[in-house]
Amino acid sequence: MTPKGEGTGTLDERITGALVGAAVGDALGGPVEGYSPEQITERHGGRVRGVVGPWNGDAWPTARPIAPYHKGDGHVTDDTLMTHALVRVYATVRDHLDAYAVAEHLVPDLMTTPRWIPELEAEALPLQRIFLAEKWLVARLHYGHVDPREAGVGNIVNCGAAMYMAPVGLVNAANPAGAYAEALDIAGAHQSSYGREAAGVFAAAVAAACSPGATPDSVVAACLSLAEDGTRAAVEAVCEVASHHTDFESALVPLRRAVAPYDTVGPDYRSPSLGARRPSRLHSIEELPVALGMLLVSGGDFRHAVLGSVNYGRDCDSIATMAGALAGALGSEVPHDWAKTVSESSRLDLDAPARTLAEVTREIFDRDVHRRRTHETAYATLAGTPCSG
Repeated sequence: MTPKGEGTGTLDERITGALVGAAVGDALGGPVEGYSPEQITERHGGRVRGVVGPWNGDAWPTARPIAPYHKGDGHVTDDTLMTHALVRVYATVRDHLDAYAVAEHLVPDLMTTPRWIPELEAEALPLQRIFLAEKWLVARLHYGHVDPREAGVGNIVNCGAAMYMAPVGLVNAANPAGAYAEALDIAGAHQSSYGREAAGVFAAAVAAACSPGATPDSVVAACLSLAEDGTRAAVEAVCEVASHHTDFESALVPLRRAVAPYDTVGPDYRSPSLGARRPSRLHSIEELPVALGMLLVSGGDFRHAVLGSVNYGRDCDSIATMAGALAGALGSEVPHDWAKTVSESSRLDLDAPARTLAEVTREIFDRDVHRRRTHETAYATLAGTPCSG
């Protein structure tokens, strides 16, 4: 096990840890999504400690409100489907992305190519699984022909864009500001307000976690140096509380209490308030601050961070996706048995997207160096100074 709080590992190892870690967190959180910590404990006879079955057991095909999705048994959800789709876009473009890349590549991927959908236990278009906030991409960009940079305006403000931004942070490994800017551009096609802001901050967090010697504290510091408005305030409030805990059990209620003033959904996750998910400079999504809080509580340990996120409940598949990506990027080992179960149950090669993204990341870095050298030469000529390169 990688020592807690010490970011180690090669680029390939960080990328693999983040993407596999995100998928494992997603799969563990899926079956208890939408419930409270108390309901989770009652249903499972204690805290969730690994992969569990559907909330409604064998009745999952018809039980509401989950049907027809088979959540549980190691199945990943739309968080992972969207993350892998974004990796495919990077593999096609092989350079930094923007909102136009979403329109030109991500939307067609969702609409035209059938893939194995674990929760449907069938091959289908990803469009048939993703949530309404993601279907918005198709409605606005494919059918509405909206400017991709503005297409996110009007969508519900949630974690829909943030949940799949880990690849942006990895492509910009050790460059949080670059990850933040690129994710904000990409997410403009999907979200506005604090949903878009969270996408930028989460990408920055992943990039910061890839820095040599990174710690949970340095990741949070990078987030606070970039985040704006309610997102910054929520991260600061939650992480301040988290800094006083070293066990997720004692942190569950305090973390929820800390994020509540910034969360628009309200106390009943399945019955959002009338003000839920509307644009605001004062508010934040819940998922990102809590994921960062669990990263602090765990000291960067993958198992602890993910289990804390899962047992938090509410939108815990997305919280655990983010916490898993961050702990994995820091170098904490993803339990092999969890990864094996999720890979086999979901019928996904969890390592393949990481291999692809690592290759593309190196190509992008080489292009960045060339662009930077070209600029340096041009500037030196303009300034009348010799180029040091």
